[in-house]
Amino acid sequence: MKQLLVGNAPCSWGTLEHQDTSKQVPFDRMLDELVETGYTGTELGDWGYMPTHPDALKAELERRHHLVMLGAFVPVALKNPAAHAEGIALAVKTAKLIAAVAATQSPYLVLSDDNGTDPLRTHLAGRVPPGASLGKDEWKTFAAGADRIARAVHDETGLRTVFHHHCAGYVETPDEIATLLDLTNPERLGLVFDTGHYYHGTGGEDVDLVAALNRFADRIWYIHLKDIEPNVARRSRAEEWDYFIAMRHGLYPELGKGCVDFPALLRWLAAHDYKGYVLVEQDVLPGMGTPRQSAQRSRDYLRSIESNFA
Repeated sequence: MKQLLVGNAPCSWGTLEHQDTSKQVPFDRMLDELVETGYTGTELGDWGYMPTHPDALKAELERRHHLVMLGAFVPVALKNPAAHAEGIALAVKTAKLIAAVAATQSPYLVLSDDNGTDPLRTHLAGRVPPGASLGKDEWKTFAAGADRIARAVHDETGLRTVFHHHCAGYVETPDEIATLLDLTNPERLGLVFDTGHYYHGTGGEDVDLVAALNRFADRIWYIHLKDIEPNVARRSRAEEWDYFIAMRHGLYPELGKGCVDFPALLRWLAAHDYKGYVLVEQDVLPGMGTPRQSAQRSRDYLRSIESNFA
């Protein structure tokens, strides 16, 4: 049976951008628990969470059964042209670090909007009306910034960039994803397809996941596995919660506890000869949940359905 390569990420331990760092689980404990619960890859987390010197970071990965560095998430306020230069600098700096510790495969620079910082889109997460999307000129600015970052990352490090569609940012809905991809260079910028963000971004839970994957198949280079709790999602829309209130109520459960059709996803990946890692993400706010136990249960769930990937 073909082996499913599975990683997990600091966000499953409550390490999220723009959140209280005093409640973060230390990186060494997070990496130990990640390996102990059966994962062989990780992402970097926010700059400074893990060591930023390549030798130190490489040593931490190697002492944990040669843990594979899969990528690094870099949020940039791409709607704002004044943020592009700083975004390029951060992306290149981050890409140089993860490229220096690359092992069995090249990691990705995971680019995203500066999610959760715009009050309007944070409030509308999971129920975005068409009028809340970017205008034509704003889309041009946004896409040009993404292209510039992807080009700089490739030129400086040889790494490829994937864009992370994300709730509470300006690329959340399926049509917003399609618009960004239409406006950007398909050779330099791919898509990390995130199951939980995709479901919530549709504004409903009755999602044809295979149709979504087929729609973006040519640009999907990387996969994030995230489940979504349908009752919380529905309540968040009905009561007009903002994104972080929904998260506090458990929007993202352990894999297999929500409504995402992961067996169908694995069958799709197998049919498309996907050879990379899938990354488990159970986004929780700092101090929430039981990260180690949840990571173990999510890994056990994936093992129970792995035959779909054969």
